[in-house]
Amino acid sequence: MLAGLAPAKRERLEALGIRRESDLLLHLPLRYEDETRITPIAAAVPGLIAQFEARVLESRVETRRRRELVCRVADDSGELVLRFLNFYPSHLKALRAGVRLRFYGEVRGGFFGYELIHPRFRVVEEGEPLPSALTPVYPTTTGLTQGFLRRLIGSALEGCDGEETLPACVRARHALPSFAESIHALHRPPAGLSAASIEAWLRPYRRRLAFDELLAQQLSLRQAYAARRARAAPALAGDGRLIRQFLARLPFRLTAAQLRVWREIEADLAQESPMQRLLQGDVGSGKTVIAALAMLRALEAGYQAALMAPTEILAEQHYRKLAAWLSPMGVELAWLVGAQSKRTRQIIGDRLARGEVSLVVGTHALIEEEVEFARLALAIVDEQHRFGVRQRLALKQKGIETHQLAMSATPIPRTLAMSYYADLDVSVLDELPPGRNPVATKLVSASRRDEVIARLHACCQAGRQAYWVCPLIEESEALQLKTALETHALLREKLPDLAVGLVHGRLKAEEKAAVMEAFAAGKIQLLVATTVIEVGVDVPNATLMVIEHAERFGLAQLHQLRGRVGRGAAESTCILLYEAPLSATARQRLKIIYENHDGFEIARQDLLLRGPGEFIGSRQSGIPLLRFADLADEALIEAARETADEMLAQWPDSVARHLERWLAGREALLGA
Repeated sequence: MLAGLAPAKRERLEALGIRRESDLLLHLPLRYEDETRITPIAAAVPGLIAQFEARVLESRVETRRRRELVCRVADDSGELVLRFLNFYPSHLKALRAGVRLRFYGEVRGGFFGYELIHPRFRVVEEGEPLPSALTPVYPTTTGLTQGFLRRLIGSALEGCDGEETLPACVRARHALPSFAESIHALHRPPAGLSAASIEAWLRPYRRRLAFDELLAQQLSLRQAYAARRARAAPALAGDGRLIRQFLARLPFRLTAAQLRVWREIEADLAQESPMQRLLQGDVGSGKTVIAALAMLRALEAGYQAALMAPTEILAEQHYRKLAAWLSPMGVELAWLVGAQSKRTRQIIGDRLARGEVSLVVGTHALIEEEVEFARLALAIVDEQHRFGVRQRLALKQKGIETHQLAMSATPIPRTLAMSYYADLDVSVLDELPPGRNPVATKLVSASRRDEVIARLHACCQAGRQAYWVCPLIEESEALQLKTALETHALLREKLPDLAVGLVHGRLKAEEKAAVMEAFAAGKIQLLVATTVIEVGVDVPNATLMVIEHAERFGLAQLHQLRGRVGRGAAESTCILLYEAPLSATARQRLKIIYENHDGFEIARQDLLLRGPGEFIGSRQSGIPLLRFADLADEALIEAARETADEMLAQWPDSVARHLERWLAGREALLGA
């Protein structure tokens, strides 16, 4: 069917995700139109969307501000006007006097009575039967008409054998209709369903497709997990000397959560199959300590370890912290970022390739083609959702068969972990180190800016430090946002007795590093910044954060930014400065961040607000986003998880058929 189409048509179908005939069955309607009944013209009222049948009385082209085709039609009960603002000669031919039409559209009030603007119409014979099902309206793109899609999908439905991929006992247990029944119902709901009743009628059929989609996701991720576990990787087991020395030198004791997570990772590293673990922990929960322990274990076993971060600021924070811990132990730590000179990068690369240095921290520079490792066995990726699947895979492929630890300070809601991260082992740091106090959050209108500046001045005068975060560097007339440059100038003018620094993404790496170093050393009291400080910045003396235009930020960003303060023993405050009036969505976001400090609860509510895209980030290039399933339906996700285990154990043939229908050709990057 698709093979016989012109290449341009096939390209447009591919843009809709339709590559095979079976994809046509899963291209579901956006909505339905009721062409199963005829409404008398006398019953027409403005705002009514309906189908009428009438005879053309006359058609004429009128010239007002522009040429219009005006067609007067009538049935036994009254008259209407059809108005076409864009028309072709074929319209004039089709809409000649005496022709019987069926037309569908919204009734509007006009100067000369009721009219329909650009209704959908077709010429019919008197007594022509009405369709027995509602008319589907499909998602489409330029060059693909509804009529073309309906014909194509209709042919696919007629040729659909309705192969069932779920065992009968699974369908019965979860009260699921058959696949064939569901597909036909969703494409062709029967006549007589009102707008109010159609969603309830379609619910069980939508639920079947949602279950199938979740099941396909679970099956593919389980297979990817099993394939990884079947591969061989070096077992990283050492004598524990370096780890004991490291723990003894730390100025704090590990929390119970950190000890639990380290035991999980330690057990994974000792296996002869590659670890694929996600370590998630809220802001300030101590993930860097765990990374240090894992890197030391690789070193003890005689291998190399690399930690990759998405930004130079975050990478440098990791490097400084790890170097402060490890250098006194005589452990060398290399630093590799794009901002370094080519010569410097080459020297470090040569030392990594010869195995002269075992531990390295860096950015994307670590995955450049010229960078080689002698025996890389552990790849740690921080803020993993900011990297694409291919980028994470590139670091992994630098080693023999590396163990991989992905870290995220953006807590992942349970339903998301159950679905998109089902191929990973997950560890959670659910306990903050002792001495950490919740940050007090204040919502303040921008009209009270002077009061906020006074509060900030008092804070710095008392020996503390503060951040002022702005969303843009340059002025945007469309959004009318305050800029970091303007704010920096304003605060320097209003607070001449304070040292006010500025950091943003367009500064050179060495300039950024110098400003951050001065702030960390207490030489700068107030730091004006863009979101480059969102993650990784750790200055315990900073106790106040002001976020300008807080209504423009996402919840994950607000939570991360708020986490830059409250890192010492002193009480800390985050002021969310907003511009009124607030949209309903912005008000809801600010309410959530104001009422919650638990990152997992914030993430759960964020997921309900915005969907999974932000949380899975570039991972979506390997795993298709869900089209039919709702991640709020935890019970259905759990049912799909249980069914995946059952089918893999008992019905492998059904597994293959199910994946062929849902994910054929689209699971290639799951192993990343």
